[in-house]
Amino acid sequence: MTGTIGTVAAPPRDPATVPGTSKRGLLIAFGAALVLLLVLSAVHLTQGTAALSLGELLRAVTPWAAADDSRAQTVAVLVASRLPRLLAALLVGVAVGISGGVLQSVARNPLASPDTLAVNAGAYVTVVAVAAFGIAVPFVVGGLVAFLGGLAASGLVLLVARGGAAGPARLVLAGSAVALALNALTSVLLMLFQQNTVGLFAWGSGSTVQSGLGQVALGAPLVAVGVLGTLLLAHRLDVLGLGDDPARVLGVDVRRTRVLAVVLAVLLAATAVTITGPIGFVGLAGPVVARLVARRVPGLGRHLLVLPFAALLGALIIVGADVLLRLVLPAAASISVPTGVVTTLAGAALLVHLARRIPVGGQASGPARGSHGTVRSRFWVTAVAVVLVVALAGAFVAALLLGDRLVLLGDVTNWWRGAAGREVTFVLDQRWPRVLAALLGGAALALAGAVVQSVSRNPLAEPGLLGVTPGAGVGAVAVVLLFPGIGVWPVMGAATLAALGTFALVYRLAAGRGAGSDRLVLIGIGVSAAALAVTTLIVLVASPWNTNLALTWLSGSTYGRTSGQLVPVAVALLVGLPLAVAGARTLDLVAIDEDVPRVLGVPLDRTRLLHLTLAAVLTAAAACAVGALAFVGLVAPHAARALVGARHRWALPVSAGLGALLVSVADTLGRTVFAPAQIAAGLVTALIGAPYFLWLLRRTRTRG
Repeated sequence: MTGTIGTVAAPPRDPATVPGTSKRGLLIAFGAALVLLLVLSAVHLTQGTAALSLGELLRAVTPWAAADDSRAQTVAVLVASRLPRLLAALLVGVAVGISGGVLQSVARNPLASPDTLAVNAGAYVTVVAVAAFGIAVPFVVGGLVAFLGGLAASGLVLLVARGGAAGPARLVLAGSAVALALNALTSVLLMLFQQNTVGLFAWGSGSTVQSGLGQVALGAPLVAVGVLGTLLLAHRLDVLGLGDDPARVLGVDVRRTRVLAVVLAVLLAATAVTITGPIGFVGLAGPVVARLVARRVPGLGRHLLVLPFAALLGALIIVGADVLLRLVLPAAASISVPTGVVTTLAGAALLVHLARRIPVGGQASGPARGSHGTVRSRFWVTAVAVVLVVALAGAFVAALLLGDRLVLLGDVTNWWRGAAGREVTFVLDQRWPRVLAALLGGAALALAGAVVQSVSRNPLAEPGLLGVTPGAGVGAVAVVLLFPGIGVWPVMGAATLAALGTFALVYRLAAGRGAGSDRLVLIGIGVSAAALAVTTLIVLVASPWNTNLALTWLSGSTYGRTSGQLVPVAVALLVGLPLAVAGARTLDLVAIDEDVPRVLGVPLDRTRLLHLTLAAVLTAAAACAVGALAFVGLVAPHAARALVGARHRWALPVSAGLGALLVSVADTLGRTVFAPAQIAAGLVTALIGAPYFLWLLRRTRTRG
């Protein structure tokens, strides 16, 4: 993919084809960025819990200034806190700016970055794993572990997306699937090993807060090696921008250049994660803005110049976000809120903008398009329904019996009669709401996913990927934290409104640009990232010591569920499933294309609005019961269509049954395998759904 993509310049051409260099333009570009960075750095040093002006700081470090207690205190604050935080922001900005620029060039994709290629997720999960098991390692070893994790994750993403040849959208979708699975694993580790991972929740969003210069001093040599290595590859990357065959003709070893470039990019990103945690989307924004500027400044497009400029912009973005954060929030709160929240919000907006402008592959295969003509006999459908009912009954009984304490079937019978012992009664009183929450929540998510896939005619659509589930999380978490002790119905109402608003935003942004294509999912991923950042911000500002609530929600868990929390999802299913089945014939028509339903008199826009509203309500209700479970709304509808065909009359109820079965089994395994420790059901569904999503990406690869 060469040339210009929307408003984003693709990796630059060979130097021989680049117009004459404008030294004046280069000086203006670098000078303006450097001056702005210096100004923001000066402001950055004056911010903090102690009121110190820039003049006081300058006097404190002036050799001829009088030595007194005030100067000693100022120097202590500067050396121990403010200077390390600023230097960390600068160093990490340089590292991720260059890392993103190199990855974009290797993949020939303006959407490539350490975030979208799951480099940050891979590095973060390995760092958390080391901390979770209480292993104390020096900085270099921790950096090596993060490097290996990031390299493995990015290698998997590039393999699935064929190194970016499958298109810009498919690269990001593959990276998002891998990142979701790794983030689910990270959340589980944070929940299981809370004592060993204290503070890593906020650090996981990217925090520049430092205690001394130790981390920065150890990370600087690694960043220097990575920067030097990428600059030595600059000419090869220029030639690689022409395409593989021309690069080979010009004597460039394409495979070796790509491998070295990816290794250096991952080294830079992993070092940044080790210092500050994964600061989101800076590796996307810095290089993109740098190449936009390069389109107007002749000569800046060469990697020898555009990579340092991307590094400068990366540092500028992080320092600017840090300054903005401490301007908006009180000094005490700005310490606990990570800088990555601000950069993620800005980067998500940029990702949405790019997704609306770049040409992604055409229409994805509709959810039923592979099986639309498949007709299952009534006998086969009945047999599937009977087997599914038996499986659900078995899953329900197993979920009641298994857990941290094994309960016998006779104990359940006695408990039902009210004749069980105190211990059995206590266990089953705690367990049955969780069992029903898993069944009802899974059914609601699967039904919502089936509706969304049909209406959008997109086999990759899923409430979590389209921002519906993260949006519901924003509403629910905000109400729970801001109004402690409030009832379940206000939480349900807030979650529903937020889910509706989020999906309306996603659909509106994709409208007129191929709402049934990869673009819809790509925009949904950007909005989802912003919603998760907002959730993190709400938790850390409103209740910084109650991060376990957010972890329980975000990882998808039935822990601590009560009977009252089951009412909304039960009501939503009792109303929603008959309504969806009643509209099955309409969904059959909508799932075909845009023209057939209009010709047959179906009010397409109103039908979409009603069904998407139903999906949002189901998702919000499920979120109240099981939190933000991933991939259930993707896997269950596909499995249902494979079993009973694409006719929604049968596919919708079977999807709900399979979703209930999937979440119930996942929850039972999570409560049993590592008992008495518990693993969130979201980890199991993510481990099942992420590989399936990657396979689905390859199967639905866009043609043409």
